[in-house]
Amino acid sequence: MTHLSVNLNKIGLLRNSRGRDYPNVVAMAKRTLDQGAFGITIHPRPDQRHATYKDAYDIKTLLQQYPGRELNIEGFPDAKFLEVVLEVVPDQCTLVPDDPNQLTSDHGWNVARDQDALRPVIAKLRDKGIRVVLFMDPVPENMTLAKSVGADRVELYTEAYANAYHTDQQASVNEEYQEAALAAKSIGLEVNAGHDLDLENVGLLCAPGHITEVSIGHALTVEALELGWDNVVKAYLDQLS
Repeated sequence: MTHLSVNLNKIGLLRNSRGRDYPNVVAMAKRTLDQGAFGITIHPRPDQRHATYKDAYDIKTLLQQYPGRELNIEGFPDAKFLEVVLEVVPDQCTLVPDDPNQLTSDHGWNVARDQDALRPVIAKLRDKGIRVVLFMDPVPENMTLAKSVGADRVELYTEAYANAYHTDQQASVNEEYQEAALAAKSIGLEVNAGHDLDLENVGLLCAPGHITEVSIGHALTVEALELGWDNVVKAYLDQLS
């Protein structure tokens, strides 16, 4: 079974839009975990426009009530982000090569270029017992680079897969992702996946069993508006089982 980590950024965005603590991110995290989700993901950006650094501390406290469940904090490893992550000590930290002004993540790491900057960051995180994931494009030969700088996992950036779904390129693009996942697994890396995954397309990607965890937030939130939050969390768990 592929694990589901639910990204609560859009809940934070909705909360922040009115200047009140409603909806409450921790309450939604609890509700999500109560439905059986394996983990919670947040991606706090420097402008705090959705999930905040405070949310990281609050959700970590909540997870003490859920042994075996996980907190995944995503983001670009600037000084403030690393300060928070090293204090919170989430189960997993996913490093993403975001520019602070980006609307959303749109590419994986160029590890060949950035390896000297990544190595000490990854070492600090692992020294605290945090599993480190690198956000990567689905290029099989680049998985070795991710391993070489100390990553425990990669997260495959799945926008290309989502865009190809229901087109004549669906099968070939899915095969590219499966090959990248197998390349990572062959050298001892576990594989996560995320970005633009939804109830319709997640099953095909995860069916071969190579994906350990998916992180889904935007689509799940939109689908919840149509179907109800609890129903959508359960529907993802059904797909991934």
